[in-house]
Amino acid sequence: MSDLEPLLERPLVRMPPLGEGEWINSSRPLTREALRGQVVLVDFWDYSCVNCVRTLPYVRAWHERYAAHGLVVIGVHSPEFRFAQVGQQVREAAAAFGLTYPVLLDNDYQTWQQFANRAWPTKYLVDGQGYLRFKRQGEGYYQETERAIQALLRQQDPAGVLPPPLPALRPEDAPGAVCYRTTPELYAGYQGGGLFGGALGNPAGYVTGSPMAYVLPGPFDRPAGRFYLAGFWQAQPEAMVFAGQDGGRVVLPYQAAGVNAVLSPTYDPVALMLGLRPGPAEPVVELLQDDVPLSPLLAGADVYFDEAGRSLVRVTRPRMYELVRNPGFGEHELDLVFHAHGLALYTFTFVSCVKG
Repeated sequence: MSDLEPLLERPLVRMPPLGEGEWINSSRPLTREALRGQVVLVDFWDYSCVNCVRTLPYVRAWHERYAAHGLVVIGVHSPEFRFAQVGQQVREAAAAFGLTYPVLLDNDYQTWQQFANRAWPTKYLVDGQGYLRFKRQGEGYYQETERAIQALLRQQDPAGVLPPPLPALRPEDAPGAVCYRTTPELYAGYQGGGLFGGALGNPAGYVTGSPMAYVLPGPFDRPAGRFYLAGFWQAQPEAMVFAGQDGGRVVLPYQAAGVNAVLSPTYDPVALMLGLRPGPAEPVVELLQDDVPLSPLLAGADVYFDEAGRSLVRVTRPRMYELVRNPGFGEHELDLVFHAHGLALYTFTFVSCVKG
């Protein structure tokens, strides 16, 4: 027995069938029966999920490394937010991430339910006989997952020559990296992604039905673990939507190494499908950290700077935007100034690990 075999579960449970839905990067639907005889990696993901996005470079690399050896990678896109049910949005995201393997749009969660899946991302490995042999949830486990892929491929072809496992693709994935307890993910909408409700910290709370004029609490009344609003905002189940014309603020005290936000130029699904914006102003969000504009050293990948030195994010479509990339873990206050009517905030997520 190979020393890789202990990574694999016993062949007891068959791969569930794949549900119905549109396919990207495949001219026909893939079926469980047609996949028999091949090693299959099934990756449940959502294009706005930070943990999913951070695993995609590894999934893409495994497809490129092992497709010729018999690995079939299938992305199952199960949307967390309503905007991610729009096929064009997922196609644009897949192209932006460089994904060329087949992706199933699981808008009705049929495949999610067939696999009894519970989290984004989750990866399953299926052997050539159609048995589930490996499962991992969340980020990480990259070398472990690749070794399991290799173990199943060697079962299919013991004489095959496989490359050594990938090194860490980011410094924070390498041995010796330090991970901290960050501010938890904060949902902006009043449904809050489930049972716990949203994370709005203003004393007025969520007011539904019509826009609300929010007043920002004082600096000593803004503990971490919440976000705080100023200006006119409309509460929606999945997001807070700026209902003013300019200058709406979101203040975020946080503890982390980096900050991401899921933003959209509009909350209206019809407008998204038609490519329309709710107002004439360019959908721009201005960023300040600890009362000053971000410097290039601290700016996330989606930040640019205008001639006045302002740090800005242009919200062109609904997705996750990287706002802040601090060199180390710390405690800060991030201020987002919304400069266009209809801009929607869905969630904040945080980076916990830094290079050792």
